[in-house]
Amino acid sequence: MSHTYTVKAAPEAQAAGAVALVVASLPESFGPAAEAKADVVVVSGQPGWTIEAATAIDEGARGIVVVNPAPENTDSLAAVAERSNTAVVLDQRWASNPAMPAAEDAVRTLAGRAAMLDSVATAPAGTSAGEVLADHLAAVVRVTGPLDRLRVLHRGPQGYTATAVLANGAPVALQGILSDARPAALQLSMLVDDGGVSLTLPEPSAAWPARVKVTGPHGELLLPTLYESAHRATWRRLKEHLDAGTVPSDLRRFAELTESVSTLT
Repeated sequence: MSHTYTVKAAPEAQAAGAVALVVASLPESFGPAAEAKADVVVVSGQPGWTIEAATAIDEGARGIVVVNPAPENTDSLAAVAERSNTAVVLDQRWASNPAMPAAEDAVRTLAGRAAMLDSVATAPAGTSAGEVLADHLAAVVRVTGPLDRLRVLHRGPQGYTATAVLANGAPVALQGILSDARPAALQLSMLVDDGGVSLTLPEPSAAWPARVKVTGPHGELLLPTLYESAHRATWRRLKEHLDAGTVPSDLRRFAELTESVSTLT
C-alpha cells in the first residue's frame, strides 16, 4: 500500500540535497511536515552525520536521507537502523545516479581483465578538494568495489591527484579539477584487452542523463539513457523501502568506501 510521508530537513541539508524541489516532484509520495516530528528526516553528511542520523531514528523517524555523506564508520548506525527497521538512504553526488546499477554490472563483469582505470572529477572552483575526493571515491568504489593502496599524491585549491589499484592489481588514477572552465561531472574509463567501459556522470542539480558505454568485440553499446537526477532517484528508492518495510543496503555498500579510505596514505 502506498503512503505519503512527511519530510523535515535542516537548512544545510535542504540546500545540498535540493530537497524542496525533489519533494515537489514527488507530491504523491512526500510532503513537508506541518509539525516538528516527520516521517523522513534529511541529514547533512558533514562529519558526525552517523550520530545525527541515529538520534533521528531514536526520536521516531521512519526514513533517513543523508546528503553527500563524509566517510565514517556506519556499523553502529546500521545496527540502530536494523533494530528499528528504519530505511537509511544515502544521497551522493555521483554514486546515487540512477545509471549506477548498470554501470556497476558492466564494470564488475570486466574488472577481472582490467588493464587500468582512469577517472576525473570536476567541480566548481572554491569547492573543498576533500569533499570532492570523497564524492569521487564513493562513485568509483560503487562500481569497482574496495580499492587497494589508495594514496593521495597531491591535494590543493585547484584539485588533487590520487592513485590506487583494483583487486586484480590494475592501476587506478583519480584526478580532481576544481574549476569553472569545464562542466562539473565525473568521467571514468576502464580498459580491458579488447574494449572496456566508459561512464560520464553529471551533477545532480538537474536531470541530465549519465552515459554508460561498453566496448568490446561486438562494437560499442550505449546503455539505456535515464533522465532523472541522483537526488530524485534516491528519494524514489526511499519510497519503495518505506512502502515495503525493508532496509536498504546503502550503509553496507558505504562500508566499502570507508574501507578504501581507511587505507589512505
